[in-house]
Amino acid sequence: MKHYKFNKFYKPFTAISAVLVIISLLLLGIKGLNLGIDFKGGTLIELRAIDKQINISSLRNSFSKMNLGDVAIKNFGNDKDFLIKFEKKGDNKSLIQNIKKKLDAYLGTGYEIRRVENVGPKVSNELLKGGLIAIAASLGAMLFYIWIRFEWQFSIGAILALFHDVLITMGIFSLFSLEVNLSIVAAILTIVGYSMNDTVVIFDRVRENLKKHLDIKIFELSNLSINETLSRTIITSLTTLLALFSIFFFGGEILKGFAFAMILGVVLGTYSSIFIANPVLVYLRVSYKTIVKDED
Repeated sequence: MKHYKFNKFYKPFTAISAVLVIISLLLLGIKGLNLGIDFKGGTLIELRAIDKQINISSLRNSFSKMNLGDVAIKNFGNDKDFLIKFEKKGDNKSLIQNIKKKLDAYLGTGYEIRRVENVGPKVSNELLKGGLIAIAASLGAMLFYIWIRFEWQFSIGAILALFHDVLITMGIFSLFSLEVNLSIVAAILTIVGYSMNDTVVIFDRVRENLKKHLDIKIFELSNLSINETLSRTIITSLTTLLALFSIFFFGGEILKGFAFAMILGVVLGTYSSIFIANPVLVYLRVSYKTIVKDED
């Protein structure tokens, strides 16, 4: 078995991670997130060109004349499908009929409206609140689980790794103005579980080695534990990424955001298990004496 010196990179990678977390917090505080229709409320229309090419700029000009508030239009999968999102105004029962009449006048009849979704502001606020509660509850449950299964030093490392993964993922979504909807919340919750699973595997080996190698300091022992579980970590991450990249490239536009968030989560989760969670054990000087004392 090859013995890679991961512990030599604890300090520089921890510093890089700290900078990325700070940048992510600044982005979230200043720029915020591009909340989707699930959280903001409004109307979503999926439109497809049938027997003629529709230019996205002409479509944007057509909707800008309808006084619908903020309008966002983008291609949806290919150059014939469009996703239109706007703030809902007026009588909802006649809104779509009026839009269709105006589109007929501007573009002709060479299109079809394939899907319409409406989310009211009250429902969207409840969904946003529910999503935040779900994320907070999952982080709290993971903290409690690690605290019970391991010692308090391990729980601090695990929860810092989780916050690291979630904050940087959200920072990337904020930086590129990627839409955040309910599927992204589901992805974040999955990221929490995946990252914790990877961390627990290494922590289990660290605790075993603390009892087996009493003469080895935690700096070297954490590196030994990472190397002993490295093949499992790589195989699990690669097979998961293969499935996620398949979803990202072939799963359609609706699943792209979810798959991208999951890809970020798997990469960050694997990284943080090695370079965030384990350095915490080193900084707190975990040893066999400390875990025996906690168990007593």
